Amino acid sequence: MKNHLPSELNQINGSGIRVTFIILLLLAACHKQPIDPTQPGAALGKPADQYGNDVATQWATLQLKLTQTTPGFSPPVASRALGYAGLAMYEAVVAGIADRKSLGGQLQGLPALPQPESGQTYNWALSANAAQAAIIRDLYPTTSAANKARVDSLEQVLLTQFKDTDDAINQRSITFGQQIASALFEWSKTDGGHEGYSRNFPASYVVPTGPGLWQPTENGQKIPMQPYWGKNRTFVKANDLLPMPKPLPYSTDVKSAIFQQYLDVYTKSKNLTQTEKEIAVWWADNPTDTFTPPGHSYSIANIAIKTAQSNLARATEAFARTGIAVADAFILCWRCKFTYNNLRPYTYGRLAIDPNWVPFWPAPPFPGYPSGHATQSSAAATVMTDLYGEGFAFVDDSHVGRVKDAQRNVEFKARTFTSFAAAAQESADSRFYGNIHTRQDNETGLTEGKKIGANINALEWNK
Repeated sequence: MKNHLPSELNQINGSGIRVTFIILLLLAACHKQPIDPTQPGAALGKPADQYGNDVATQWATLQLKLTQTTPGFSPPVASRALGYAGLAMYEAVVAGIADRKSLGGQLQGLPALPQPESGQTYNWALSANAAQAAIIRDLYPTTSAANKARVDSLEQVLLTQFKDTDDAINQRSITFGQQIASALFEWSKTDGGHEGYSRNFPASYVVPTGPGLWQPTENGQKIPMQPYWGKNRTFVKANDLLPMPKPLPYSTDVKSAIFQQYLDVYTKSKNLTQTEKEIAVWWADNPTDTFTPPGHSYSIANIAIKTAQSNLARATEAFARTGIAVADAFILCWRCKFTYNNLRPYTYGRLAIDPNWVPFWPAPPFPGYPSGHATQSSAAATVMTDLYGEGFAFVDDSHVGRVKDAQRNVEFKARTFTSFAAAAQESADSRFYGNIHTRQDNETGLTEGKKIGANINALEWNK
């Protein structure tokens, strides 16, 4: 018996090793570990890509409502709020995404952000929920009591829906999301746009005067909107790829290139088709009437996420990229607007073409060149294309259900697009149809928007 014991033990041990190895392989195939637990800040728990998009899309929907119904959220102010909220959403879950990394240390002036406890389990849906509730409360402190109640309610509904059976996991996840929101909000205070909703039309601004410079239009607003916004810090450093583009030189000579630009707008106003009128009204996105132009881009991101049935990981990245895109687009666009102070077609048309001209849509109260619609739509389209591809088709139903524009005899009908770039092009075209921008304004905006979007795509998102 003693002579056979070693070989029998070897056989048993060999079989045991094989069985154990097979079991480990099966376990590895069934369990997706989000991060190498030996790495600093590594956390455990169900990966973010195994959650649905509910938390992300429901908070985006509520933020758009707050943007529309909170006084002072002009397009620049709204774009900033979307940038910080989208970033908070992403940073609250990025530790649970296997192949993505934080933007801490990559964005201008942003240090390393709070990290989850190594080896501890997190519920990323609860982290995102807590981060969104906290950052939105900070960004919209002047919103109505009814809106504040909506924030409280949504936070509680999602907590109930996604909470774990382990209270320690729940509290750890909530605390982490709140820490992310707090860190980002403190950083936001240094960008130049803090509480911008309180100073949309600063009396301290002296409006430049002279040939070709902006003048008050139909609305009579004497101080233009957010004239200092271009001085704000962008999220991503505006590198050498983003030099400020120059407009055509001003002239009222009928043979000049700039005269032809404005004449084209005037001519278009005389032969608008019903479809062109619908496009102009659909994309107008006036503050208080809608969630503003950057909100429209965020809404399209929301639609795309739902259309693609994206998981929480992809959804938060889409909102982060889109939010940063529209925020940087408005800063860089406004920087250009208030460098050149180009007058609107309304002013030029009445001065040099027809003194009694009435454009299809009233001009917003700030300089024309380049188009904010075109710039921010193009930037958002560029980052979304990088995530979802060039041939991503979707239906934009952002304004379905709005009451008909009786003055212009226009219904709000859903618009169908075969790509994000096509939607951006139509957004730009809408301002030409509305007689608010020249083709130069739009073409420059689309070109610069692509550069801004590419600047954001170039961040180190991947590990």
